Amino acid sequence: QVKLVESGGGLVQPGGSHRLSCVASNAVTIWIMAWYRRAPGRGRELVAQVTSEGHTNYADSVKGRFTISRDNAKNTVYLQMNSLKPEDTAVYYCYVDRLIDSDNEEEFDFWGQGTQVTVSS
Repeated sequence: QVKLVESGGGLVQPGGSHRLSCVASNAVTIWIMAWYRRAPGRGRELVAQVTSEGHTNYADSVKGRFTISRDNAKNTVYLQMNSLKPEDTAVYYCYVDRLIDSDNEEEFDFWGQGTQVTVSS
């Protein structure tokens, strides 16, 4: 069974840095890996995504501050967050759009359980 497990959430001071990680278990091949977030009182928004070839895309609000990367050998995606602002406070979710699992089955649309990032002094 495929699962996405996030780690790295916590409390960070404004201007600080933090890194999130997400591992996809029982996956062999993964296409797009992404991070979304949901801030209090707001809808879920795409933060950043990375293709299996390493092409990236970012929300305007995080460009120049956040960096998404992945390790295909470890089925892991990272989100390095720098110059954090209070408005970055949100639950961050890992997402995979399409993968081949360990049973050679193609599957779609996986979400992690979410990890809270709070930016506050």
